[in-house]
Amino acid sequence: MNQPHGGTLVNRIATGARKEELEAKAKNLFRLTIEDRYGADVEMIAIGAFSPLTGFMGKADCESAIENMKLTNGLAWGIPIPLPAGDQFDNIKEGEEIALLNKEGHVLAVMTVEEKFGLDLDNFAQKCFGTTEDKHPGVAAIKRGGNKYIAGPLEMVNRPLRKEDIDGKYFLDPTETRAEFEKRGWKTVVAFQTRNPIHRAHEYLIKCAQEIVDGALIHPIVGETKSDDIPAPVRMKCYEALINNYFNLDNTMLGVLPTAMRYAGPREAINHTLLRKNYGCTHMIIGRDHAGVGNYYGTYDAQKIMEKVGPEMGMEILKFENTFWCKNTESMASNKTAPKNPEVVSLSGTKVREMLANGQRPPSEFSRPLVADILIEWATKKAEAAV
Repeated sequence: MNQPHGGTLVNRIATGARKEELEAKAKNLFRLTIEDRYGADVEMIAIGAFSPLTGFMGKADCESAIENMKLTNGLAWGIPIPLPAGDQFDNIKEGEEIALLNKEGHVLAVMTVEEKFGLDLDNFAQKCFGTTEDKHPGVAAIKRGGNKYIAGPLEMVNRPLRKEDIDGKYFLDPTETRAEFEKRGWKTVVAFQTRNPIHRAHEYLIKCAQEIVDGALIHPIVGETKSDDIPAPVRMKCYEALINNYFNLDNTMLGVLPTAMRYAGPREAINHTLLRKNYGCTHMIIGRDHAGVGNYYGTYDAQKIMEKVGPEMGMEILKFENTFWCKNTESMASNKTAPKNPEVVSLSGTKVREMLANGQRPPSEFSRPLVADILIEWATKKAEAAV
């Protein structure tokens, strides 16, 4: 099984007497309310998903990640993980402990503030997201947070509230996925990152990868996504239907990643890969337009960057081209395997959404009927609620 990024799996979860101690201490500390996306980062740090981080990143590591795609210790890192303090920045002192709260007033963590600093947000945006435009959701998020940051180690007192209706059995920490892989005897594990339902093309990629590894971890992001993305609970029903009916359950595992999407394309591919390394995976699928949005990135930019970065971090990168249903061969294929100038079943995302909203199933060559029915039910209810 793969070693964690940096060699040690971080654990900053307060339990038992320590948790009670921090709960009591937090009542007398300066209290900083943070957005849910940063609350998710608290959990990612504490459970070791962001190993080797033990807290929010300081200026040197942030700038190193922005400029060099590495931490100051040389480990690969695509997008920095800092904590904006907003209008409370001047009220926080270096060297003091503070409590981090969610919007509901629950204590998430106690953090020791080791550093206060600023970053050039336009440079941050341009280097990590490829644009400074506010219409990019990742850029909008960092600009909303402002350029005044605090850094330092933390201990998680309480996990963020699970606001989505998702079965708790899927929220597995890296220690738990690693234990499950060991229990199953999996030495090589491929990770599949997604924020969308899995259609036939994605299914094909996963199954191709499964031919060369012991098992697959289908690992959708269920944290903050764009407002027009399909809600996580709906997607989870799709994943369950697909896996239970069309995959070998002995070689397939479903878990969720409760972090926010950054939509940073190639840079996010780096973070997505190191995250899955920490969860115990050895291989990572990087398909077309990984973590993309709009037209900010080239179709295969993420693959190009991961060709170099993947091996450096000890992950084997599986690169796949655009796949489709080939009418000539009556099977899934890509330009590598299909005859020249194939006749294909090809649908745009816009066309698929229109069909679902009208209660029409996309062709079975594009989407499994069981998955399509779940999406039709959701789209119909959404349309009715909008009337």
